[in-house]
Amino acid sequence: MTKSDEHESIAATARDYFEGWFDGDVARMDRVLHPDLVKRRGTADALDVMTKARMLELTAQGAGAGDAADRMLDIAVLDVSEDIASVRVRSAVYHEYLHLVSTPDGWKIANALWRAR
Repeated sequence: MTKSDEHESIAATARDYFEGWFDGDVARMDRVLHPDLVKRRGTADALDVMTKARMLELTAQGAGAGDAADRMLDIAVLDVSEDIASVRVRSAVYHEYLHLVSTPDGWKIANALWRAR
């Protein structure tokens, strides 16, 4: 796989994550989240933590539908080192940093740190 192809595959994983959230697409979300996902919302007081199971539950409930009015995504693959990658995603609603790991089933999001824009 070329570097360009690898970056596109990583960006596609981030896109599936956001669009799966917007569309309430549990299968798409499940496909890109690592089983041990830890998603954190950064605040001055504490870090709220969410798991893959909770993300899938919220996706199934359509919790992201209200965020889908503006589907603009600015996805930047910041760094790739063999089987790990770091990605920044800016949407109309969120600013998120993702850490991905390459698995036999493709790139998976292992960590996410986000805040509302």
